[in-house]
Amino acid sequence: MIVLLAFGLSILLFILALLWILVPALYGLPPVPTRPERIRKALKLANLQPDEVLYDLGAGDGRVLLIAAREFGAKAVGIEVGPIQCALIWLRAVASEFGHKIQVRWANFYKANLNDADVIFVYATSKEVVKLAPHLERQLKTGARVVSISADFPEWEPFAFDEHDLIFLYEMPPTRGNITSFLMKR
Repeated sequence: MIVLLAFGLSILLFILALLWILVPALYGLPPVPTRPERIRKALKLANLQPDEVLYDLGAGDGRVLLIAAREFGAKAVGIEVGPIQCALIWLRAVASEFGHKIQVRWANFYKANLNDADVIFVYATSKEVVKLAPHLERQLKTGARVVSISADFPEWEPFAFDEHDLIFLYEMPPTRGNITSFLMKR
């Protein structure tokens, strides 16, 4: 009986691990977490204010949402395609004292309504940001900020740039240009 229970639990854990990795991978995004120090630096660069609405596109384990709610007082919304990640974020939000400021949506962020966003947090590949740019241009209000980790939007000129941690900040509507045009103005 104990052997059957252990076998069943190991099968369940194996399936959960596969879902954790495979579902996001099917959408082209690897599940790679961002260091908390880098998240804080990105949110400071974006000048995230209390009660502003932050969206984390591809929320992973929810660390951006927790930092935004706890340390910046923001309302944080995670868009995540992985069902296991959504469940983990929900559990982390409920366990924290900031759960009332955190939402998680099981969705594809290319199809998500982002109209109420003040700040968008993106940690994606260069290929993914190219696909994402038209969606953000259609959805985001004037003055909204997009903070991107590691990948720049090739047709947008950053509003600010952190060279050490490779953090790009854009303000909507985006200024046409690129990182080179930004650096040449310095």
